[in-house]
Amino acid sequence: MLLALSLAAAAPPAFAVPGGEIGTLPTGRYQCERQDDATGLVSIRIPEGDFRVRASSSYAAEGKRGSYLLTGDHMVMTSGPFEGRAFRRASYGSLREIGSSGEPGKVRCVLGMRVMP
Repeated sequence: MLLALSLAAAAPPAFAVPGGEIGTLPTGRYQCERQDDATGLVSIRIPEGDFRVRASSSYAAEGKRGSYLLTGDHMVMTSGPFEGRAFRRASYGSLREIGSSGEPGKVRCVLGMRVMP
C-alpha cells in the first residue's frame, strides 16, 4: 500500500501535455504579411493567408471552417482549408508561421484591431 501511494505521488499530473498547456487564441481576424527584405521593415500583405479565429479552437478561411490546436506557444491548424499550417505565437495577437523545417518563416499573421462599440 505504501509503495502504491509513493508511486502515485511521483506520477506527473494527468493534465500535463507535451509541448505545453492546451489553450485558445484570441478571437478575431488575423491578417497575414510576408517580410520582403532582410531588415524585416518592409512587408507585403498576403490576403489569401488571412483567417478568422472563432470560439472553441476553430477558425474560418476561404468560406470554410477548420480547427486548430494550441499547445504552449505552438499552434497547428488540424483541419480545414489551412490544415497542416503551423505557427509560433510571438505575442498576444501575433503569430509567426513555421516552415516545414521547423524554422520560423517570413510570414506573420497579426490580430486586427478591435473596434469598441
